[in-house]
Order: sequence, then C-alpha cells, then structure tokens
Amino acid sequence: MSKVFVTRVIPDAGIKMLKEAGFEVEVSDFDGVLPRKQLLERVRGVDAILFLLTDKMDAEVMKAAGPQLKIIANYAVGIDNINLKDAASHNVIVTNTPGVLTESVAEHAMALIFALAHRIVESDQYMRDGKYVGWAPMLFLGNDLVGKTLGLVGLGRIGEAVAKRMTDGFEMKILYYDVRRNEEAEQKYKLEYRDLESLLKDSDFVSIHVPLTPETKHLINAERLKMMKKTAYLINTSRGPVVDETALVEALKSGEIKGAALDVYEQEPKMAPGLAELPNTVLTPHTASATEETRGAMSELAAKNIIAVLNGEAPITPVKLQ
Repeated sequence: MSKVFVTRVIPDAGIKMLKEAGFEVEVSDFDGVLPRKQLLERVRGVDAILFLLTDKMDAEVMKAAGPQLKIIANYAVGIDNINLKDAASHNVIVTNTPGVLTESVAEHAMALIFALAHRIVESDQYMRDGKYVGWAPMLFLGNDLVGKTLGLVGLGRIGEAVAKRMTDGFEMKILYYDVRRNEEAEQKYKLEYRDLESLLKDSDFVSIHVPLTPETKHLINAERLKMMKKTAYLINTSRGPVVDETALVEALKSGEIKGAALDVYEQEPKMAPGLAELPNTVLTPHTASATEETRGAMSELAAKNIIAVLNGEAPITPVKLQ
C-alpha cells in the first residue's frame, strides 16, 4: 500500500480522496509548521508528500524519504519553497495547485484596494475606540476608484482576473508589466503594456502578482518606491520578498507613497519593524486564498495529482523541473 504524508492539517476533501484511493495517509497533528527534524523523520518510507508553502523541499527531505518517493505535491501555486534541481536529480515529480485559487486571491487583492482607498481599517478602529462623536465632512476622506489608474506588476492568472474585474466594474485604466507581453489580454480588457518604471510613475494603485524568483526579489525597492506618486498605494498578495519591506516602511513614514496593503511579508510571520504601527496600512496574515471553497479545491487538486502519479499516470498540474 502506497504511503502519503501530509505535513499539516488541511481541508478534509483531499485527505478523503487519498484514503478512498486506497492509500495509507498520515497527517501531521503538530500545531504549526512541522520542525525540520520531525519532518525528516516523518517522511521516511513514504511514496508521496503533500506539503505547504511553509515547508522547504530539498535533497535532504527527498533523501530522508527514500528512493520510493515518487511525488511531492505543493499545497500552493508558488514554488519558491522547492529546490527543483534536487527534485530532478532524485526523479521526483513536483506538482502545485494553479487555477483553483485565482478567484479568491484576485478578490482579496481587490478587497485590499478598497480597504486602502476607503480607509476601512482606520475607520473600524476609530469606531471601536469610541472616538466617533458624529458625522463630519472631513472625517476619513479616502479616494474613489472610478477613473483611477491601476498598475499590475505581473499578468498571470491572478493579475488578469484583477484586470477584468477592475476595468469592467470600475472603469479603471489598467497598466501592466510582465516579462511576457499579452496582446490578447490587452485587447480583451483594454490593458496598456508598460515597462516597470513607467507603470510605477503613472499608477494610482500598484498591485503585485509575480512569482518569487531571484529576479523578482526586492523588485520593489527604495529606488522604485520613490518612482511612485506620493498619492499612490501599493498592494502585495504575491510573495513577501518581492518588496523590500524595510524600504517600504520608510517610504510610508516619509510620505513617499500614501499607503500599502500586504498579505505577505519578507520574513513571515515577522513584519519589518514599524510596519504594524503605521495607520496607512492594511495587513492580513497570508490569507488571500483562505476561503472554504478555494482551500478545499486546493486540497482536492493536490490529492488528484498524488493519486494520478501513484497510479502510474501523468500528474494534472506538474511543475517543470530545471
């Protein structure tokens, strides 16, 4: 009987599928990220590992599992936690969960945009602190979205989903930067392709949707933050290290940009010193895909990949190995 180890509790849909497929499934009951030493012990002898973005997958893990390991299935889209060269050298198939979380992450990015523009978090805290004494014409003035310019850094599935909704629903002018130009999307959603510097200079809102690679680490740094309008907002739902978080704190303190909303952080779960104290921020705990529907679908897709590979079939969503 093939053995599957799941590194953390996830929605039961995928676990149920694995068990119904006849596999022996063990789910870690550790409260939090499984410590490295325990991870190496618990993967011994397994045929598949279903893991999270908080688990680093490399040669050490694959060697600990043993030569029978066939697949490691990432419960995430991003693959920056996986050493693909190590997977290739150990003949281990790698999969991820693209597509199923597109809508929820796009919706979360939009929610952060709305929260910044209408100062929702500040206003909520104001009410909870008992400071509201009556309507006032200058109280928590925010910004409209209609007619503003949204710059998308990255136009993958999620970036395109944001573009569709913001241009159709709010008549925003959409600029985008990507390593690959998408002329079909340009025509479909009236997008305008720009280089990164031009996009930053002209956008009222900048939303980041790129994967974390050596090339995108600190893509948004102190120099590029200075290129943005002083009235602009930055939104990041991709990966924390894409933004130099220390530089962002300084930019927010000095008024180089008007505000920022983050769902991801450079040193998760830690935040850069001073970030949490800034009133012109909206901060969520890496929950952009945290809906019942999406997390359940991610569980099922990861399970389907494992079932396919352990049954000698091709995976549904394979990751190309280097």
